[in-house]
Amino acid sequence: MTEDLKNKISSLSSSGGFIKVTDTPVDGLTSAQKVILNRKGNTLLNEGKIEEAKRIFITTGYSDGLTRIGDVYLKKNKSIDALKLFLLAHNKKRTEPILEKIASIISVMIKE
Repeated sequence: MTEDLKNKISSLSSSGGFIKVTDTPVDGLTSAQKVILNRKGNTLLNEGKIEEAKRIFITTGYSDGLTRIGDVYLKKNKSIDALKLFLLAHNKKRTEPILEKIASIISVMIKE
């Protein structure tokens, strides 16, 4: 049952049916514009301005920045918010443990 549940959650998350994934990078940005914005986002992140940096990284699709903010969310026990950013960053290494944890929790709930 647990493996089936993990597969179901994984299939829903990749199709956009489980987690909102409509935050896609803006198509009209040049590489130079993305570099400038990503530098600004990194500066904001280093200053602790997480939400401002997140908006920039979502706009540019900067996967490393999205992953770093997801890590911040994990430390704050905001697993679902972290999962969303890891999915946007296409970071399976960070996504899979969270999905396994969710599947485990749901399995326990179903058994009770």
